[in-house]
Amino acid sequence: MSVDLIAAAHGTADPRGIREVHELVRMMARLRPELPISLGFVDVDVPALPSLVDRVVADSNQAVVVPLLLSSGYHVAVDVLGEAARRPGHVQAAAALGPDPVLAQVLADRLGECLGESRSSFDEVDQVVLAAAGSSDRRALLDCSATAAMLSTLIDRPVEVGCISGAGEHLAPVLARSTGRVAVATYMLAPGFFADRVHRIAGDLPVSAPLGADPRVAGLALARYDAARALSAVAV
Repeated sequence: MSVDLIAAAHGTADPRGIREVHELVRMMARLRPELPISLGFVDVDVPALPSLVDRVVADSNQAVVVPLLLSSGYHVAVDVLGEAARRPGHVQAAAALGPDPVLAQVLADRLGECLGESRSSFDEVDQVVLAAAGSSDRRALLDCSATAAMLSTLIDRPVEVGCISGAGEHLAPVLARSTGRVAVATYMLAPGFFADRVHRIAGDLPVSAPLGADPRVAGLALARYDAARALSAVAV
């Protein structure tokens, strides 16, 4: 029996972001050509996740929703888990992508690219601020802090979190009290409104690119699918 993978992304009005998310899903499909994969959105874009889930379940009966989301905030708790609750026995919900060491590795590489340095050195940086979209959900804020700790270990530099929105401490005041040579690591999946705001707030500071369509991120999403399937098999 086929168990489809439904990738659930946030959505954006920015065509750059849409292209990046679609490329990430294409990477996932290239890594697992035997696996039926589709893409839906929890906000802004179409197809909306509930309608996509209905179509997939009608066709293949079983699906795993994999959030292409970096933390376990509102959209995971309400939208993704809500689909599993709405279709019990037919739909499973996988965990968010983050926090995970893989994401910390990609963050470190993106930061190194913008600094022109290898991940093992960062000689021109005293500290890093991890720029996250932000959330009002405490779980998401804790996930971002865990990612900051992983990144700090990798690059051997202090890393603080600065949020663009939500309940966490915002990026501008975090940068204002940061001292020494500061760089900003963009903890977002794709270009768009939030990533552009990071650049505006950071001014002349070096700012890394979003994680983007990276094979390691694609592999992590597939690992989340496999973990959800394994958990379901144990439960049976």
